[in-house]
Amino acid sequence: MRIFLTGGTGYVGSAVLDALVRGGHSVDALVRNSQAAGIVQARGAAPVLGDLLDPATWRDAAAAADGTIHAAAEYGPRARQVDESAVHVLESLPRKDGRFIVYTSGIWVLGAAPSAVDERAPLNPAELVSWRPVHEQRVLDAASAGGRTIVIRPGIVYGGARGIVADIFKDVANGLVRVVGSGDNHWPLIYDRDLGELYLRVVNTPAASGVYHANDEGDETVNDLVDAIGGHAQIRPSVRHVPLAEARQKMGPYADALALDQIVRSPRARGLGWAPTLHSVGGNAVRLFDEWRRGREAAQMVDR
Repeated sequence: MRIFLTGGTGYVGSAVLDALVRGGHSVDALVRNSQAAGIVQARGAAPVLGDLLDPATWRDAAAAADGTIHAAAEYGPRARQVDESAVHVLESLPRKDGRFIVYTSGIWVLGAAPSAVDERAPLNPAELVSWRPVHEQRVLDAASAGGRTIVIRPGIVYGGARGIVADIFKDVANGLVRVVGSGDNHWPLIYDRDLGELYLRVVNTPAASGVYHANDEGDETVNDLVDAIGGHAQIRPSVRHVPLAEARQKMGPYADALALDQIVRSPRARGLGWAPTLHSVGGNAVRLFDEWRRGREAAQMVDR
């Protein structure tokens, strides 16, 4: 199939792109500049130069594809605006047999979940992503006009040199880790390659629709992660637990998201035959530390 992908150079989007190419699909990836075009081309995709905030630059490519995957994520004050622009195009794409739309949300829309919850759980989003449930529903509602629509909620992604868990590897290597709150809160986690495989699975399953969670169900706490990663550092790092009120002053709503206690299950994803290959950051800390170092070195080479 020919698939249009946003965010092909991003953390999630890169994993999705690699999985789609491995699966034999043709991918048109939206990029902002020539450097990004070269990156996706090297990974096996055809670049489409454009900007999510300028739908005229990419609407036709999305409309011509057999399906569209929105994996781009903007961080900062424009996050809602950029995502809304994308959703507006997604819900207005012409319908045709077999067409699908996959929207990437996130696990923080669930809010606090100290007891296990699955895809049927009511939403209570963290302030940082308070706008996202509306976007989820708009995409899901587009199914009534034909085709199928899917929402994937990844957990906190790990693997390589990007993302929240990679920040812990970096802090451990630097000798000081700051943890928001007590650190006894659970983070739902997912290995980047396993996440990409779920996207491939929903693309290849004609009956797949609705909401899917993506996490390894390892139920690790932040303290578990820091202890395991720190145990493989050359020098054991110092760990400072930052009170949530203090963290809010420096980080805003992001601090509350990091402090969420969430135990999440993914029965609908597993019902598709999807199964994560990694089930623990702590149990794979040596491997992941090596991935982080190699990813950091590769990024440094690109920056030179």
